Parts: sequence; C-alpha cells; structure tokens
Amino acid sequence: MRDDLQDLPVLLLSAARALVDDIDSGVRASGFTDLRPAHGFAFVRLSGTGATTTELAEHLEITKQAASQMADELIRKGYVERRPHPTDARARLLVLTEKGQACTRAADAAAARTLEPLAASLTPDQKATLRTALTRLATPGRIRPIW
Repeated sequence: MRDDLQDLPVLLLSAARALVDDIDSGVRASGFTDLRPAHGFAFVRLSGTGATTTELAEHLEITKQAASQMADELIRKGYVERRPHPTDARARLLVLTEKGQACTRAADAAAARTLEPLAASLTPDQKATLRTALTRLATPGRIRPIW
C-alpha cells in the first residue's frame, strides 16, 4: 500500500465507529437502554413499510435464523410487531411500533448532535469535497454492523 494511504482505512473505520458509538450513547441517554447498535441497523430496514424476516436477513447479511431471533427479541421488547403482509398471504411483515419509531427519532437526533462539531469545523467546500470523496469510496447499498 502506498505510504500516503496507509492510515486511511484506520481513519475511516475510526470515524465510523465513533459515529455509531455516539449515536448509541444518545439513544441510551434518551431511555432506550435495552438495544445494541446492531438493532439500529435493523431499524433502518424496518422503518417505513417494514420488511420480512428474509429481507431483514439480507439487509444485515445474516442468516434467516439470526434475523428471526433478532426480530423475536425486538418484538419482546416492544419495538417491532408482526403484521400480515399486504401482498403475500404466507409472509409476515416486521414493522416498527410507536416505541420503535420513537427510538428511531432519538437516533436521528443523536446523529444530528454528533455531526454538529464536524459541520462546524468544515467549510462548505470542505464538506462537499469530503462528501464527494466518500461517495467514490463507498459501495452503494446495505450498511450493516461489523462489530
């Protein structure tokens, strides 16, 4: 690897981890203390119209069994519920409850607070340059926990 790029992976991973940790801290400070960051990645997929267990597994890149266990846990905790699928009578749709939606709003607020110092420390041109560079580096699609 070129010397001028040697520290880039560590810097990117450290920034991503700091963002996840800060959002998790904000979610916990809002009273949602029974969740892990991995649940937030699931909430991203379940928000809106919901998802089947298979779709959740694909989003998180885990087995259907692991996704089913996560769904069962989130149902027990009151964040998710199962509903009939609107187009497939055999499938069940996982959707966020009001508690799950409230947690998502808390995570959004925590993310905004976390990004404020970054926004304040960069000029508009620097933000645009950073966004462009990260867009080139990032693979579009799923974002899933790796820790």
